[in-house]
Amino acid sequence: MAKIEPKIFDELKKALSSLGGKYFVGEELNRSKLTDDLRNYDEELLSKLFEVEFIKQHFIKEVAGQKLFQIEQLEETVLYNNYWDTSYTKYENRVGLASKGKFIHDSEDVVLDFPFKDGLLTAAMSKEDMGYDDSFFNEVIEKDEIDVMLDKKILINATKFEGDGEQSVSHFNDENLVIKGNNLLALYTIKQKYLGRVKLIYIDPPYYFEAKKKEDTFRYNSNFKLSTWLVFMKNRLEVAKELLSEDGAIFVQISDDGVAELHRLMKDIFNEPGKNNFINKITVKTKSPSGFASVNVGVFETAEYIIGFAKDKTKWTYNPQYVETSYDSNYKYYVKNKQDDTSQWDIVSLNEYLPTQFGYENKQAFVDELGKDVFEKKMGDFALENADSVFRYTAIGNDAGQEIVSIRNISKGDKDKIYKIERENHYDVIVHNGQEIAFYSKKVREIDGKKVPSMQLSNIWMDTPYEGIAKEGGVTLKGGKKPEKLIRRIIEMASNKGDIVLDFFGGSGTTAAVAHKLERKYITIEQLDYEENSPWNRLKAVVSGEDQSGISKIVKWNGGGSFVYTELFPKNMGYLQDVIHSKTIEELKSVYERMIQGTDTVEPADISFRADLSKIDWAEGFNENKRLLVKLLDKNGFYYNYSEIDDKNVRELISNEDYAFNKAFYEGGA
Repeated sequence: MAKIEPKIFDELKKALSSLGGKYFVGEELNRSKLTDDLRNYDEELLSKLFEVEFIKQHFIKEVAGQKLFQIEQLEETVLYNNYWDTSYTKYENRVGLASKGKFIHDSEDVVLDFPFKDGLLTAAMSKEDMGYDDSFFNEVIEKDEIDVMLDKKILINATKFEGDGEQSVSHFNDENLVIKGNNLLALYTIKQKYLGRVKLIYIDPPYYFEAKKKEDTFRYNSNFKLSTWLVFMKNRLEVAKELLSEDGAIFVQISDDGVAELHRLMKDIFNEPGKNNFINKITVKTKSPSGFASVNVGVFETAEYIIGFAKDKTKWTYNPQYVETSYDSNYKYYVKNKQDDTSQWDIVSLNEYLPTQFGYENKQAFVDELGKDVFEKKMGDFALENADSVFRYTAIGNDAGQEIVSIRNISKGDKDKIYKIERENHYDVIVHNGQEIAFYSKKVREIDGKKVPSMQLSNIWMDTPYEGIAKEGGVTLKGGKKPEKLIRRIIEMASNKGDIVLDFFGGSGTTAAVAHKLERKYITIEQLDYEENSPWNRLKAVVSGEDQSGISKIVKWNGGGSFVYTELFPKNMGYLQDVIHSKTIEELKSVYERMIQGTDTVEPADISFRADLSKIDWAEGFNENKRLLVKLLDKNGFYYNYSEIDDKNVRELISNEDYAFNKAFYEGGA
């Protein structure tokens, strides 16, 4: 390639000069513009290059009677090889990852690649779903099968819970919604109704890790192979993006295991060409070193991460959050007569003034008797109580505005005088001795009903403790529960009252409970039944006001509101559960008979067209036949599709109330 470099640039300059100055900077080729248009197959540019004999000789090849333009090879020659006499480096003063002398960032071929990424992982949400050691139903299915699988599902057992009890419902008016069932299929079930309407999504999915490294306390299948886990997440994140409003955002919590892959996956899904929608990666302290919990060699792990992406960052709005901080000792001056005109202000040092208020001659006498900590505590208390009169001096930069800079310069020569600059729609600027007087009141805010010194929230959260949350919401979920304070912060910083919040890994119902208390609408989806610890039971206590844990007292929650609970109507899912929960070969045989023949109230199972029923050999034993029965079930028929609701045999299986509820939910009518 190097031998043709000097020649090619002469030829390019000659050919492209006829296009005007489009590809030139002065007399030199604009290589950036040239390579951009090469990548975009600019018709005018390619037509001109086809006329250049040198280009045809070196970059156009004939294969099977067809001419192929080696655009990437030409681009590499133009952009990366050492040919510019006026250039010092082929890297254009850039640093980055490169392969074969070419920046990875510049390659449109760089993607997160993993096996089965075009697959759909619908099962494997829980250990109970599997029944054997394989967390991915790796089966090839046709496009029409996928359409059937992702079609809207029939909803049953629709029940509304209010403060005065519960009742079955036959209508739906955009109320708070709790769905039990596979979350991927549930997301597609609500997709049409909630497309582009969800303001905030928070999820805490099962994490990828090597089981031998962690304590297995969670009923979710948290021992995914990495590629399987990425498929699992990709399927759900793609439909989640469609549900987000244009000004919406998603926050996903993850441990060390998989955080890099998740971030890369979310970049691929939520970023767009020329648009970076990444918001933050937040580090959350989840536990303290105890000396007992650490099983890995190395630094004790105390953190998890929350990765945030906006649907469109230019439209997303952050609601500023503040956290309590300690007294800032730089605020050490006090205006004794703040109510007087600024020209009459009497300014004293708190270090000198405060001891006299407690009967001491000076600070040293105070500290000698009561100690330094007590003195600093008294300083902090005094500053908080007199925040409008306690201040610090801050420097005034040259970019502060012409009037302020002018007064600053005058003030330096008149150190005893205090200047006040009154401004419309802005706070007044007070200048003394060339510096601005900044009152402590700017740092004081009401947080959780209490006035405290504060600072802006950072991306390291140490103040959302996981200790002591076992009884929050009256539910127990070992290994998967999140503090209400943590979820409150995410909801408040990324949504407003009345907005829709979605959590499709509902778990114990923390997100829904907090959203309810904060007057947001919510949708929560959960597949597993935790019995008394299920999210729907927790939400009943929230609605009734019985739940006074978590943030209830802080936000003065006394109950109210309602939610609607419903389930995806199981078909093969019911048979799958029966197979998995079978304990003996006789129980398996009984399930098999029902799968083939059905019952008076349940249809026969949908058997995969690939299944060969002649291969059932009960002599093979319990484990082998359990595995085989799972494979027999059509994975696209876990639940009944809404398109089947008027089929006679299906209609007979659902109540009139549920029939009407489905019509109202999907079609807006009874």
